[in-house]
Amino acid sequence: MDHVKTIIRLKGFWLHLPLQFAIWLHSFYTVLSLQAASDPSHISSASLLASPPKSGTFEPFEIPPSVIPNFSFPVGSLPPMYPASPLNYDPVLTGRCPANFSAISSIVELTASDCNHQFAAILGNVICCPQFSSLLHIFQGFHSINSDKLILQNAVADDCFQDIVSILAGKGASMSIPTICPTKASNLTGGSCPVKDITSFEKTVNTSKLLEACSTIDQLKECCRPICQPAVMEAVVKISGMQSFMNDNKIVETSDHVDVLNDCKGVVYAYISRKLTHDKANNAFRILSACKVNKACPLSLKQPSEVIAACKNVAAPSPSCCSSLNTYIAGIQRQMLITNKQAIMCAITLGSMLRKGGVMTNIYELCDVDLKDFSLQAMGPEGCLLQSLPADMKYDNSSGLTFICDLRDNIEAPWPSSSSITSISLCAPGN
Repeated sequence: MDHVKTIIRLKGFWLHLPLQFAIWLHSFYTVLSLQAASDPSHISSASLLASPPKSGTFEPFEIPPSVIPNFSFPVGSLPPMYPASPLNYDPVLTGRCPANFSAISSIVELTASDCNHQFAAILGNVICCPQFSSLLHIFQGFHSINSDKLILQNAVADDCFQDIVSILAGKGASMSIPTICPTKASNLTGGSCPVKDITSFEKTVNTSKLLEACSTIDQLKECCRPICQPAVMEAVVKISGMQSFMNDNKIVETSDHVDVLNDCKGVVYAYISRKLTHDKANNAFRILSACKVNKACPLSLKQPSEVIAACKNVAAPSPSCCSSLNTYIAGIQRQMLITNKQAIMCAITLGSMLRKGGVMTNIYELCDVDLKDFSLQAMGPEGCLLQSLPADMKYDNSSGLTFICDLRDNIEAPWPSSSSITSISLCAPGN
């Protein structure tokens, strides 16, 4: 099955696929044009309740505000929209962060674009937060380039973190990044990691092995046949002093161990940032983030009690069952844009909840639920699934903000074989 790359431009919001459509977003005019090359054999997920258009060109339409979620309360009242191209401004800095930010200007610009204030919330999990985290790793390594330290002192870390957020906001990014993303100023300090300087690090870690493994990462292989990740974890274990807690090459974790390991991972990333070019380090961190976020469903899935009640004894297409399922999925669609792999995880997770409630029939098949139904919808049944390693947001004066959707035709959402999920692997057998 051929895969279709969908390019979304926000100012213009253009989708190049067999369906090309245009959207106006509230107070800024986001255009999304759609030329439908319809498949008459495909029935929309609401097919039992209404008939979708058969073919033709859809006229431009206005997306209701409900499509754009409030990150802190995805199903409640929503904030007003903002102009598409806010004027950049010179931020007020603390004056207490001794850093030449111009030296990492390319990564700062990229992060500001990826965390654009309009879309940081709906792209936070897969684009904005991974890039913001990468920026902080690079800043941490760059900041101490003229010293032996791999970390920032607490007070300096707070000031620099505040300055970074202000600089990004001055370039059009969201001021809410610290709320949207889990990365905090304390991540720059090394926390409870016992090794925080270059000399001790290089005495403890096989740095040649670490840099060789992470300098050039194959994004198609790293998540299933990792090379950089085990090298990072080996370095983390060594500088954390956790070797004595290893059992079958795995650390017996407690909450204290997790904190130390996470703090030491930040130190390892700072060392990598210091030794690699900014672009190489950024590429590595983004791939490693993608491997992590694609392992779980980021959506908030409430207990599907009404779907279970409507679908428990269904064995054939049922209007009441499909209506209930469609209503449930319409609610989770509002939360955020997710990747194709995350959509698989979400479909399986919801399916297992339904099976646990007694729904044994594959109602995804009965109600024609596709993978893209689990992501934020652009128009009707046309959802946007991001690539497993999402491309960065781009901006230029003619086309506006751009990101790429990865629509693989109309792939049916996978139904789980069991109500009990211990682990799910998206890697081919043997990988």
